[in-house]
This record gives sequence, C-alpha cells and structure tokens, in this order.
Amino acid sequence: MLKIAFSPIYLYDVPEKHRFPMQKYRLIPERLLAEGTLTQDNFFAPDKVSEAEILTTHTPEYWDKLKTQTLPRKEARAIGFEMTPQLVERGCYIAHATYECALYAKQYGVSLNVAGGTHHAFADHGEGFCVFNDVCIASNLLLSRGQASKILIVDLDVHQGNGNASIMANEPRVFVFSMHGEKNYPFRKPPSDLDIDLPNDTDDATYLTLLKDTLPKLIAEHEPDLIFYQSAVDVLASDKLGKLALSLEGCKARDEFVLTQAKAHHIPIAIVMGGGYSEEVEQVVEAHCNTFRLAKQIFFAD
Repeated sequence: MLKIAFSPIYLYDVPEKHRFPMQKYRLIPERLLAEGTLTQDNFFAPDKVSEAEILTTHTPEYWDKLKTQTLPRKEARAIGFEMTPQLVERGCYIAHATYECALYAKQYGVSLNVAGGTHHAFADHGEGFCVFNDVCIASNLLLSRGQASKILIVDLDVHQGNGNASIMANEPRVFVFSMHGEKNYPFRKPPSDLDIDLPNDTDDATYLTLLKDTLPKLIAEHEPDLIFYQSAVDVLASDKLGKLALSLEGCKARDEFVLTQAKAHHIPIAIVMGGGYSEEVEQVVEAHCNTFRLAKQIFFAD
C-alpha cells in the first residue's frame, strides 16, 4: 500500500499574491484522486511532533520563541510567512509526517509527504519558508530509536539545503547530498557532505548525466539503509526562483532515476516535496504529481 501523508493544516493562509503557491497542497491530492492514481485509502493523517522530538534537532531557545510567539520580527521575516501559533502547529505536523513516511517506507519501500522538505531551517532559526527541519528531525528520531543506522539525504531542490548541511555537519551516520543552482539562494552555503553547484540554465541532459554519475556511487560507497529524497520541482525552466532549465519530462526522468535506484538496491525511500514556484501553478502541480505516479508505478506495478 502506497502511504501518503496529508493534513488540511498544510494549507496555511497567505496573501493572494504571495510567491509561495500554498494551493499546491490541496491541488496535488485532488488531481491524484480525480485521475484514479490514488484513493482515499492511500492517505493518512500524520500525528504532531512532540516537544522532546523537536529538541532532538532544534535548540530550546528557538523552540521557546516559537511556542511563546516571541520570535523577533527580523527572524520571523526571514521565514517568509506570518508568524502565528497555527504556523508553528503546521510545522509540527509536517515534521512528524516525514518521520511517519520513513516508517512506512521501511514497510512498503516508498512513502511520500505531500509537504515537507523544509531544508532551510537551522537548529536555532528558520528561514526560506521553513520553520522546523522535518528531514533532520526524522533522521535524528530514526537514529536514536534504532530504526536506521545510515541515512542518505538526496536533496534535488534548486536551492541548497543549508539547514540540512549545518544540522548534520557532525553526524557521520547521515550523508547529505545536495545538487542545486550555484547562483541562487542561499548565498552563503555551508558545506554538505557533497555539493554539486549547477550553472544557470543547466538543461535536462547535463543535469541527468551528473545525477546518474553521482547517485549510484554514493549508494555503493555509503550503503544507506534509508533515503530521504527532496523531489522539489523548482528545477523547472518555468520556475520564477530556479534559474535552471529542466523540462517537465526532464524533472520526471530525474524522479524516475532516483526511485529506480532506491528500489534496485532495496533501500526504503521517503519523499518530501520541497519547492516549486512556476508562474502557472498547473506546472508545479503536474510536476509534483509525476513523483507520486512514478512511486506507484515503480514500487506497486504488480
């Protein structure tokens, strides 16, 4: 059974012309259900991450400012959403959803969170639409509970996962691989275990060649027992914030390669969505939906 995390709390109110396409969290499940790719049985409502679970990754000081709504205005502005108790609550559900997806992936091979991929959240602050770092929280929970021993983060968002790099800098059991736009946010990039910086206008062929040369080697060298995959669609040529030049088919081929590598090596893969900022939300939704379609096709074709 393909298990997918979704909650209505993912849909946070933002101003009408806000650059973050919050409506994608409603449109992705709607499309997949309408076309028959998924049924309601595929979806589960995640639980909420606890304070103790948050503190495996984030500092007590940062958590206290969030829960008491005393985050300084400058720090709140760096996150990019209006700071409210609901935003913090939303982040608590998204983070635990990613952990639950990892457990389902261990059971079924693959699982997806309709949200997640909040890789710009550091231990002591948030930025770039990210409050908590869901993949790092999930990784720390899995490691501390003996549910994983070696984790590979494959971050193919167009923006480097600076929060992932910082939080996991001294955690040898987690290998962070980020392939992203060189001349894009964040402009200060703490080193991941492996960073591949892409020039502007990188096309399908160049991108896929680099990925196919890199990922199999990482899997062979590090032998992870779980993969977190950030399958962001801000690599599309149509993306307002991306600066790369992938086509919809190129983005789909990227996902297909990552998923087939995980399946071929019998490595559970938990997938989070990350960013996507094309002018037409239709392009964002269709690119994200391809990831879900491929997960079903590759892991549940029989």
